[in-house]
Amino acid sequence: MEAIRHRVGIAVPRETVHETLTTTGGLEGFWTRTLEGDPKEGGTLRFFFGGPDASAEMKVVEDGPGRVVWECTGGPAEWVGTTLTFDLQEADGETVVLFTHGGWREPVPFLHHCTTKWGVFLLGMRTWLQGGAPGSFPDDPAISGWG
Repeated sequence: MEAIRHRVGIAVPRETVHETLTTTGGLEGFWTRTLEGDPKEGGTLRFFFGGPDASAEMKVVEDGPGRVVWECTGGPAEWVGTTLTFDLQEADGETVVLFTHGGWREPVPFLHHCTTKWGVFLLGMRTWLQGGAPGSFPDDPAISGWG
C-alpha cells in the first residue's frame, strides 16, 4: 500500500490546529470553503470543490486532542477506503502536524498530484493559522490541469 506523508510545524497551540481539523469553520479555512456534515467523531463530512456533488466524503473515525483520523467513504476511486491521519505533536514551541494519507492501492499519477496538493493545503493551513490569508479551495494554487 502507498501513502502520502508530510510534516509541517505551525507556531500555534495544538488546540488551535485540532479545532481547525474538527470544526466546519476550520476546515473551510484549511481545505475547501464548501462542505457539510458533522466534523466530530462518528460524523460524516462532505467536501465540495466547485461542482454540485461532493468531491470527497469522509467518516470521522477518531477525534482526539492529538489525533484526527478520517476514512474516505466516497469520492475519487483511488481515495475510497484510504485513511487520512493528522497526528498533532507539540515540539519546540510549535505544533507539528504529521499527516498521512494511507492505503492507496498503487502509485497512480493521481497519487503524485495529491501528494503535492496535500503539501499545498497543509502549508496553506500553516500560513492561515499564523495570521495570513486562507489558502483553501478555490484560492489554492493550481499545480496542473487537475487543479
